[in-house]
Amino acid sequence: MNFDQARCEVIATCLELAEKGYLAGTGGNVACRIDDEHFAVTPTATDYYAMSPEDICVLRLDDLAQIEGDRRPSIEYKLHAHVLRVRRDCRASIHTHQPIASAYTLLGRALEIHHPHHQIILGKKAAFVGYAPSGTNWLASKLRKTLRPEINAYLMRNHGALCCGPTLGATVARVVALESACATFFRDAINHREVSDCKPSLSEVITQLVNSDDKESLQ
Repeated sequence: MNFDQARCEVIATCLELAEKGYLAGTGGNVACRIDDEHFAVTPTATDYYAMSPEDICVLRLDDLAQIEGDRRPSIEYKLHAHVLRVRRDCRASIHTHQPIASAYTLLGRALEIHHPHHQIILGKKAAFVGYAPSGTNWLASKLRKTLRPEINAYLMRNHGALCCGPTLGATVARVVALESACATFFRDAINHREVSDCKPSLSEVITQLVNSDDKESLQ
């Protein structure tokens, strides 16, 4: 894959995620391994629907020097670099602020995945990453220490989720599966009255999120 192909593929992925409601405005970011030495990543503060191939940044994986791109890279480029360095089996890394998974991060714990379909796509667990400010070395370091070969989804407290995979398409599927797995958790918790100290208004919000996720998955 050359630079131009990777940049076009990143844009197509961003638009797909935006249509699904997992990327909005300028939130979230997408990265793709080009070869052993380079990766492409979305630029900072750029609307996905206005993004052009020239906006997509190409960085060296070893020293993170920018090789191409008319804009500055996403502030989370170090998150993606750690993923691509540690997970040599992964070609893609996607960070979203998808609503239900983001809500789950507030619980401050990993998500055990029990549904067989979700396990096939994600594995048996989505790991938890403690809070650190966005775009910082602190957050990138926290993620790096959590990375495991058998874990493909990471829940970052107050900061959404990150999924990785062998292709951008496979990673998008993991983003979708993670949202569904989190929706399943909240649905089961509500059905079994396991959400404690929960005001009715919050319960209603969670139910609405779960129901909207179900409608999305049927489209």
